[in-house]
Amino acid sequence: MINIRNVAIIAHVDHGKTTLVDKIIHTSKLFKEHELTGDLIMDSNDLERERGITILAKNVAVNYKGFKINVIDTPGHADFGGEVERVLNMADGVLLLVDAFEGPMPQTRFVLQKALEMGKKAVVVINKVDKPNCNPDWAHEQVFDLMCSLDAQEDQLDFPVVFGSAKNGWMGHDWKTPTEDITVLLDDIIKYIPEPKVSEGTPQMLITSLDYSNYIGRIAVGRLSRGTLKAGMAVSLVKKDGSIQKHRLKQIFVFDGLAKKDVAEVVAGDICAVVGIDGFEIGDTVADNENPEGLDPISIDEPTMSMLFTINDSPFFGQEGKFVTSRHVRERLEKELEKNLAMRMEDTNSADSFMVFGRGVLHLAVLIETMRREGYEIQIGQPRVITKLVDGVKHEPMEELTIDVPEETSGKCIELVTRRKGVMKSMEPKNDRFLLRFEIPSRGIIGLRSNILTSTQGEAIMTHRLLGYEPWRGDIPGRQNGSLIVMENGAAIAYSLDNLQDRGVFFVEPGDEVYEGEVIGENNRPGDLVINVTKAKKLTNMRASGSDDKTSLPPPRRFTLEEALEYIQEDELVEVTPKNIRLRKIYLKELDRKKHQKEFSMV
Repeated sequence: MINIRNVAIIAHVDHGKTTLVDKIIHTSKLFKEHELTGDLIMDSNDLERERGITILAKNVAVNYKGFKINVIDTPGHADFGGEVERVLNMADGVLLLVDAFEGPMPQTRFVLQKALEMGKKAVVVINKVDKPNCNPDWAHEQVFDLMCSLDAQEDQLDFPVVFGSAKNGWMGHDWKTPTEDITVLLDDIIKYIPEPKVSEGTPQMLITSLDYSNYIGRIAVGRLSRGTLKAGMAVSLVKKDGSIQKHRLKQIFVFDGLAKKDVAEVVAGDICAVVGIDGFEIGDTVADNENPEGLDPISIDEPTMSMLFTINDSPFFGQEGKFVTSRHVRERLEKELEKNLAMRMEDTNSADSFMVFGRGVLHLAVLIETMRREGYEIQIGQPRVITKLVDGVKHEPMEELTIDVPEETSGKCIELVTRRKGVMKSMEPKNDRFLLRFEIPSRGIIGLRSNILTSTQGEAIMTHRLLGYEPWRGDIPGRQNGSLIVMENGAAIAYSLDNLQDRGVFFVEPGDEVYEGEVIGENNRPGDLVINVTKAKKLTNMRASGSDDKTSLPPPRRFTLEEALEYIQEDELVEVTPKNIRLRKIYLKELDRKKHQKEFSMV
């Protein structure tokens, strides 16, 4: 086992993890040059490529100088923290990747803290040293200070540092003198990352991840910490509650490059995937058939947010999607539960709707966007945080919010966050910018990003991570302005939109099909307003000078999925179809809305 190295890459969003893993793959000559297209090999999912973020933790194995290096690429976004913590259980050391310009960021801290608590050794990589105005030496000092503040042990503080540019394909010990390739980094991994700790005895494997195949079902992934596993052998599955089930392994895979290789047996220290175990959960142990011994189970962070998923029942139902019934939606959500660990699902009083719980708006928005691309039509309710009762007191999830903002707009950001019950913890100057740290309820972050980006002309960089549950902070003011609602079905007419411009901002343009009860704009005033945008100009032969000038309409405001979910009010839904994202009222007819409001006010 001396020739195996298991290493996880941890870094903040967009600091170059996936690019670096791609370069490691290239260096190991796993791919012939003509197979390389220039795309990131690791971000295989369309959504990952578009957003430039890693959503799913992935394994890749490379062979270098007779050593097998298992590299685990981890997500950097806090909403996918559940992935990160599990992955660290498979690794013996970590590559801590830091941007030479930005230094260590909040989510680097979040994962690094977990790694240090587990006693993992780190190799620090200062990336992007080719950036203008970057300061690699400052970034190095910041990493050391961060390690000290996280109570790292002495041997963890004595970490090796590699400088370089993953994008340009070089790594070295001196950032001023570029090298030819990244072999310096691979040599340091072999030199400083310890070999897997294995003990003598019967087989033991903690299931830390799972994969899913349409052909062979659920696949358990983990690191074999003791003994040997062979295809066809009988094993015990030790559940988290201590109960034991008997199973027989059908197949065993190890990671080879980006693929899985079918093998007859696997020895302790290697990361493997096994088929043939039913009903397992993350944290269960695959153990010996005769003398089963369970390992300490790992805990997954609980969901903090819920959204209502229902079938599409708008007048445009079934026009754009292939999967529109509640059976389709239920089957798809149940399939997602197989591999999305931080997600939960519950039935509601209605057969057509389901309550889905996740780690944050982005976590659930990625699921909704994936379903939309697969041809599903669904409607989503307003995101809500999950509260708990602790000793009879209502508690809610609390987050640490970090905003990197230009100096001149920092006051506006502080005002926006404090209005949402945020408490400022620190304010650090950084070049001509400020780094603001707050403690804020999770529900205060819903809808905050768009407001902050608007008030800073898109300059702010916002990140947040879950701290835990704290007592309820009181009501947070919602959106002040009301909605502009369509009066009748039809196509939006330029003449009507032009006449109604002074009422607010529109989300549609002339020619768009609309229906009664659809939200097509934001009112300039509080309260909702029902308007008729399908009314055409009367054709008469009477004309007044100046009244027939060409209409000039400002471009409509378009929402991304996350923006739409954060924008809607309690009595509204987001209608998601393969081609469109629309906003609508839960009750489409004005009479029904008034009736419901009256009943609600009487209660």
